[in-house]
Amino acid sequence: MENNENCETGKIIETSKTIENSKKIEPALYLIPVTLGETSVNQVLPSYNREIIINIKHFIVENIRSARRFLKKVEKSIDIDELTFYELNNHTDKKQIGTYLEPLAAGKPIGIISEAGCPAIADPGADVVAIAQSKKLKVVPLVGPSSIIMSVMASGFNGQNFAFNGYLPVEVPQRIKALKKLENKIYNENQTQLFIETPYRNQKMVETILQNLRPQTKLCIASGITTEQEYIRTQTVEQWKKAPLPDLAKIPTIFLLYK
Repeated sequence: MENNENCETGKIIETSKTIENSKKIEPALYLIPVTLGETSVNQVLPSYNREIIINIKHFIVENIRSARRFLKKVEKSIDIDELTFYELNNHTDKKQIGTYLEPLAAGKPIGIISEAGCPAIADPGADVVAIAQSKKLKVVPLVGPSSIIMSVMASGFNGQNFAFNGYLPVEVPQRIKALKKLENKIYNENQTQLFIETPYRNQKMVETILQNLRPQTKLCIASGITTEQEYIRTQTVEQWKKAPLPDLAKIPTIFLLYK
């Protein structure tokens, strides 16, 4: 969490300033999508999102610094010092998460902002949403980019039956075993399989796939979606072996497998 004189138990204390011309919105937990990379806000987010954002003073965020930067991209006139931020990531005490919804219980809207893409999809924000649902608090998902959904759209694979598997094991023997298990699901269940990897291990992941899966199995590499570095291509394992591989070392990438 950023150092701040007003920081206390994971939040920045709210002040009384408001954005000019803001309108009152319905109290709810708003799931606010974030751009993927340095993409322009106007390119991937509807103007409606901005109208919601400028009327929220409480935000549950994965990282305060990046959340502040995103909010300024949405609206330069936002006064960051008037906002309250609650940090939610792998270091957050699970017992504390429920208290983040206290403003909503008091009739004030709250927004959730993840590091990239849609909150609560492969994201710790799901824990907050689960609590909100259990308390019968209103949850409102806003429109925005999801690399998972967009990669399925662009792959040419089965979009009616697919599964996102998160990260595969790091150790090579376990990783190969996991890949072969996913490959079996492709052929036995007609199910598209998606997974991700830490960017600096992307190249190694591709190598492992090409060395261990069937020649006819199709691999889609969807990298840097919506950014200037966007690269999306589908080929069989055999075709990938004969083609130059893209440099994926520093770019968020979704890997998809299908028959």
